[in-house]
Amino acid sequence: MFLAAALALLVPQSAPASPDSALLAEVKVADAALFDTFFERCDPARLASLVTPDFEMYHDKDGVVATSGSAFVALYTKQCEARKAPGAWRSRRALLPASLRVDPVPGYGAIEEGDHFFYERHGDGPEKLVGRAHFVQLWKKAPDGWRVARIFSYAHRAVD
Repeated sequence: MFLAAALALLVPQSAPASPDSALLAEVKVADAALFDTFFERCDPARLASLVTPDFEMYHDKDGVVATSGSAFVALYTKQCEARKAPGAWRSRRALLPASLRVDPVPGYGAIEEGDHFFYERHGDGPEKLVGRAHFVQLWKKAPDGWRVARIFSYAHRAVD
């Protein structure tokens, strides 16, 4: 009996998903939806569903970007329309997975932190890696899903 118990301890067991791994997975999905909507789509209604009414964004190059969800969506709508032109500049964001950290905020949601890369292309031209930055995002868990409440985007730098 003792030998069987000892051997059972030696057999690798897959651990059940921890609450933190579930939180990480949920926030990764919300993050992907936010950035896909912002950079790859033109869907103001979808973006509005991903931000809180009291949303704020701060950027080390652009300053205070938005102080409400509606202001952020209005800014996005203008940029979205401009991207429709055939020769317009288009951007894409790619998360650096190894940099991602998500911590719970009990009774509210989660804090997400990491690094991401930015790519640009002119019209239908080739895409080029143009920059890297660090971000911190505060996510609120709502009954109908996750919504970002605060974004701090900083340490923007060129990539060679």
